Amino acid sequence: MKMLKLSDADFNRLVRFMHDNYGINLSQKRLLIDSRLSGTLQAQGYTSFTQFIDELLTEKNKSKIEMVLNKLTTNYTYFMREKEHYEFFADTILPEIVAKNEQKKVLSIWSAGCSSGEEPYNISMYIKEFLGGRAGAWDTRVLATDISHRALTAAHDPSYELPMDMPPAWREKYFRPRGDGSGRYTVAPEIRQNVIFRTFNLMDPIQFKLKFDVIFCRNVMIYFDQPTKDALVQRFHNATKPGGYLIIGLSESIGKNSPYHMVKPGIFRRD
Repeated sequence: MKMLKLSDADFNRLVRFMHDNYGINLSQKRLLIDSRLSGTLQAQGYTSFTQFIDELLTEKNKSKIEMVLNKLTTNYTYFMREKEHYEFFADTILPEIVAKNEQKKVLSIWSAGCSSGEEPYNISMYIKEFLGGRAGAWDTRVLATDISHRALTAAHDPSYELPMDMPPAWREKYFRPRGDGSGRYTVAPEIRQNVIFRTFNLMDPIQFKLKFDVIFCRNVMIYFDQPTKDALVQRFHNATKPGGYLIIGLSESIGKNSPYHMVKPGIFRRD
């Protein structure tokens, strides 16, 4: 089957649309667009990129947009990813924010770009471990958002492989075998109930009711150019409580003029 040819004009239109609406920088991804979309579009009956992009820009159909997002970005995550972040969260951040919120007994934590749910579920496990028997007296629900409806659907009905460094006691306490012979697990109800999943585009204004003690946004901004990152970090800063934290991926940076100050690699604090 002959691949569809992506013209300069169509490439530029798609790049501009994805950047302006979703912050994703595809300006250096022409080969990726060509290879990942061509076969799919042909299978769906399109005879040219022009035909598809005309529809995409005119209709702004959610399923078409999500297909492009899923093809051109990677919803790759797993439990205990960048474990040093979780250790700092457990050893330093949690004692600090629990002490600070002792009166109201509410923790405000956001997993932004949560993909299929491993991160917010993992955060919930650390919270449960820290609070122990006190957990029932606290509202510790984690807000988990992603632009991908497909990823959030997977998070609602999870099926996970567990990493070797998952503590055996946690495997027993916080997971249940799916029982279908796959060797995969779902998450225990008490952990699932601690996460609120919502579809959210990080390019939109952040207008949640509460400011956050901690925002996790790890390995998401790799798709953004520097001006887009700068604007998002400023929105995060405005949504963070004084003394609160932003946690990004170890391989990411947020720019020299960040309104946060760096505590350690990937971890930033609002004064």
